[in-house]
Amino acid sequence: MSTPRTRPTDDSLAPHGGDGAVDAEFTVVNEFTAVRVRKILTRNGQRLEITSLRLDHHIRLDALALEALSWQNEETISAYLDQPFGPEDPPTTEIGRE
Repeated sequence: MSTPRTRPTDDSLAPHGGDGAVDAEFTVVNEFTAVRVRKILTRNGQRLEITSLRLDHHIRLDALALEALSWQNEETISAYLDQPFGPEDPPTTEIGRE
């Protein structure tokens, strides 16, 4: 794991008046993957952005979403690894329709 670093907020990083400015970032690496974790400053508050450097997928989570992760046990989190991109078969019904 690399050392956390901070970057000054810069208008070039935040083209929409502060939305998406990077406050701090670090990278976590193991033998399977590498992810970049950044603290992002947005108009709606702080977010933690997690980016898969291998697949270029990312998600931004607010404090409540991060807290909700802490409520989970290891088995729940491990279940995501069984089908990391969701189920292979599409849902048979649409939500809200019968």
